[in-house]
Amino acid sequence: MRFAKILGALGLATAVLAGGLVPTYAKADALERIAKEKVLRVAVPQDFPPFGSVGTDLKPVGYDIDAATLIAKEMGAKVELVPVTSTNRIPYLTTGKVDLVISSLGKNAEREKVIDFSTAYAPFYNGVFGPDDIKAEKVEDLDGKTVGVTRGSVEDIELSKIVSDKVTVRRYEDNNGTISAFLSGQVQLVATGNVVAAAIFERNPPRQPILKFLVKNSPCFVGLNKNEGPLLEKVNAIIAKAKDDGSLNDIAKKWLHAPLPKDM
Repeated sequence: MRFAKILGALGLATAVLAGGLVPTYAKADALERIAKEKVLRVAVPQDFPPFGSVGTDLKPVGYDIDAATLIAKEMGAKVELVPVTSTNRIPYLTTGKVDLVISSLGKNAEREKVIDFSTAYAPFYNGVFGPDDIKAEKVEDLDGKTVGVTRGSVEDIELSKIVSDKVTVRRYEDNNGTISAFLSGQVQLVATGNVVAAAIFERNPPRQPILKFLVKNSPCFVGLNKNEGPLLEKVNAIIAKAKDDGSLNDIAKKWLHAPLPKDM
């Protein structure tokens, strides 16, 4: 899902540039304006739980909403949440509708030509998960074990590159099939994304998907306009502080049901 969102955003950015409509970047005084107006405008997801969705009270909820609120509070500003889709989140930033994009945004070379990125604030990864009583700290530990995976997914492709022929990989047609196989004990372990693992945790099952090791890591970053050095420095300082004092870890455990990875 996330990679489809990425492709959609890139397609829109390419169309804009190809059409000669070069984005108009905000002037390099965003931090000064935020401090003066005490309002931080943030683009957040509205259809990608647990990072962002609409709650029962019709208000945005999720990891990214909590992260945006935390950053605004540290800036002494009121957060103004602007729900966006995967295709319009970057255009909203480059046309000055928002100051930041906090919307499960991954970083790549094409996007770095258009916007800047903070340090990583949220984990987004594919890994091998399983119950506490199964030891699998590295790929070699999978030998002799049965691992479930969704056919054709990123984790399927990446896992296939690294496992030996001593591993039994059972492929299912969709995430629901993979989840059901894990919960019913048809497979010992499951290779999936941390977002899917979080969805399993929501069911509070007897067999809980504890992360064993990473298969592919692609964390989330805050998106900012180019040439906003002071704002970028401020956001990075806030993220660093939130990691140090545990507040960002609390958000991860709340929404992803797992602590921040050690390498974050």
